[in-house]
Parts: sequence; C-alpha cells; structure tokens
Amino acid sequence: MTQRLRLNFSALRALEVATRRRSFTLAAQELHLTHSAISHQIRQIESFLDTSLFVRMHSEMIPTATCLLLAERIRNNLNGIEMALLEARDESKPRRQVLDVSVMADFANMWLIPQLDAFSEQHPGVDLSISIQNGVGPPERHDADIGIWHRRIDKHGFQSKKLVEDWVIAVCAPAFLDRYKPLTVARLPEIPLLRFASRSWQEFFHAAGVDAGDPPHGPMFSDASSLLQAALAGQGVAMLRQRLVHSCLRSQTLVQIGDTRIPSHLDYYVCWRENNPKSDAILQFTEWLARVVDQAT
Repeated sequence: MTQRLRLNFSALRALEVATRRRSFTLAAQELHLTHSAISHQIRQIESFLDTSLFVRMHSEMIPTATCLLLAERIRNNLNGIEMALLEARDESKPRRQVLDVSVMADFANMWLIPQLDAFSEQHPGVDLSISIQNGVGPPERHDADIGIWHRRIDKHGFQSKKLVEDWVIAVCAPAFLDRYKPLTVARLPEIPLLRFASRSWQEFFHAAGVDAGDPPHGPMFSDASSLLQAALAGQGVAMLRQRLVHSCLRSQTLVQIGDTRIPSHLDYYVCWRENNPKSDAILQFTEWLARVVDQAT
C-alpha cells in the first residue's frame, strides 16, 4: 500500500458510534463532540476509502454494507486496545497482598488487634485476614499463611520462630482490689481466684512461699482470652502473662498483686510455610510482630 493511513482513533471511534447509532447527532452526543466534527471525521475515512459509507434516509444515516463490516472490525479492535490499556494500567499498580493469619485469641486481643493500624501504616500494601484459633496448638490443617500458636510446627517445609520469653503474674481489676484491701499474695487463698485449665495456682503459691494448693472451686477457663476478660470484669484474681497484660498494667485497668512470678511454660511461636509466594509480606509481618512483642516489657 503506497498511501499511508493517516486516521486517528477519534475518527475510527466516530465511525463505529455513528454506525451503531445510525445518527451523526447521536454519535456526537455520545462522544461529547459537535455534529460537524463527526461529519468531518466520517468524510476523512470516506476520502481515504474513496467510497461512501452512509446513505441518508429521512432522519437516519443508514450504513452501507462496507460500513457495517468496517465498523464491526473497528469495534473489535478498539475493544482489544482498550482492554490492553486497562491491563497495562493494572500491571503498573503495586499489587496488594493478603496474609491469612491464624492466631490465638489472647494474643490477638492484647497484642495484634490493638496494633493493626500501626502495621497498616508501615506496610500499606499488605492486608491481614485474621482467624482465631482457640486450641493450644496449630489447627489440623495448616492453611494459613502465618500461624501464632503455643506450639510450633515440627514438619519439613515449615519455619517456626519463638517469640519472647514471658512470665506469669497475679493480677486483678482495681475495683476488685479495693474490695479486698489490703490484698497480698499471702491472702490470695482466702479470696476468689480465677482458674485456668493450663496453669496451676499451686505452682504460683510454691514460688511465693505460701502453703496452699489449687482452689477447689471457682470459674475455670480453657483459654487465656476469656480469663483476661474475667479479670478485667472484676471477677477475681487471675494468673496471666506479664507481657500479655503489659498495656493493662500501664493503663491501670489491671494491677499486679505482689511481685511473685513463675515461668509461662507455654511459649508463643510464629510459624509459616517455606516457599510461600507471599514470602516478602510474611517476612515484613514477622519482623514487625517481633518488634511489637519486644516492646511489651
């Protein structure tokens, strides 16, 4: 072809719309152009093709057979170009990562959830999808990208990192303390104690030099999150992790009884599968989490 095609996209779009609407006026309205602009663009194409593309019939512009075929091909190609541009635009944008996090309730309520805004601010490209795990160990299926549990996953293909050491202390709500003043560790066997299925008061009393065993009655809790809520509600004295209740002690929504502490025994582990395609986001989260926990001193 010796003659170069010098038609712009606007002229091709004008032809496609005018063919579909069978009206230069309606085409002008759809494309936010004037009637004369549409007429000029159609004449450009007709001049290049050396053929008429429309026949006026009353108030309609009837496309010829050549025009109908041409408009269909233009429509298909313009749609393809538009799709390619949209895909290129999407590819140029940074993609958000969603991390599925399985976490124990107490850890989520006291450490993770209060810090979500800080994580989002530092890592705006990562969203967390949080599910609560009530058991001590990992769920039967390890579907989450990250797990925060008391037990690690000792399987090939998994990484597990121990979070900080912790101690267990006796705490209660200020209102509860006021009802039983003066409240000392030595008096604890005489007052309402909150029991935890995974921890013995007898060990705490032994460390404090108090001759007492586990209380024979009182509420028993199977998860630390419920135990914490009962203590905050003023239901009794609870043994809880010092780091777990750090913010409560600082805000004085809980107070410590005495200075006795015992090892927590159950540590927290953050676990994830190796070769996860989200490895960069996982590393960002685990490093951030370690800093958050380390600050709770």
